[in-house]
Amino acid sequence: MSSTESLSGADIAHYRREGFVIVRGMYPATEVAAWDQRFLDYIEGRLPHCDGLQVMRDVMVVKGAVDPRSPLHAVNKLFCFEADPVLMRYTTDPYMLRCVRQLIGPRLHSVSTNVFNKPPEVDGRHPMHQDLRYFRARPADMIVGTWTAVYPALRETGCLSVLPRSHLRGPLEHALPDWEYVNHGFYAVKDVDISNRVHVELAPGDTLLFHPLLIHGSGHNRSHQFRRAISAHYINDEARAPDGREWRDKSTVRRVPD
Repeated sequence: MSSTESLSGADIAHYRREGFVIVRGMYPATEVAAWDQRFLDYIEGRLPHCDGLQVMRDVMVVKGAVDPRSPLHAVNKLFCFEADPVLMRYTTDPYMLRCVRQLIGPRLHSVSTNVFNKPPEVDGRHPMHQDLRYFRARPADMIVGTWTAVYPALRETGCLSVLPRSHLRGPLEHALPDWEYVNHGFYAVKDVDISNRVHVELAPGDTLLFHPLLIHGSGHNRSHQFRRAISAHYINDEARAPDGREWRDKSTVRRVPD
């Protein structure tokens, strides 16, 4: 493997065939801890929110089904952190960018940044879905999602699960799941057998790279600990919207330096 590459040929083949690949230890503990602290500083009020930053409370908290023990226990995710220089180091990390460029090409934009927080004592499930429905750009092969564990992502804490090779099925119909509590914007694929799903357990710093048509989701946090992760998507500059609209003009899109 050359110094300009981070994924092996086998890694790339696995991504093309299965729709995902795991990179163990992509980020060092010091960097992961810095992102975690930044998240905590926002949620616990030590930092004013930067431009565009949004915090989503869990639906069970919003509807009064759960009385959170702390502000942190109320949060489902922090998103749109493009204006935060510390969190944005996630999207501009050289190792990450080498991996992404091997999968979708050299000229990139980052979009859809999130810090996911799954507290104990809430439902917290994310139904099985495809991310492509959230993006205007096409083709799907010019988009890749990234998801990095900040705390251990285990079955007990509600890790991601993926349905291998489901990205080969194309875009599927989605609908709201028939659940009592569903967080805003959480849609589910319809009429898909997910019995063959694979649970992706990750240690802090481990990273999942996945195709935007890969069916994935996450389950309950059954532990007494938090499950936290940082995530983004990348789009090749050559991608276009089928309706001709410009996808790069959204405030959450950032050109990645070459």
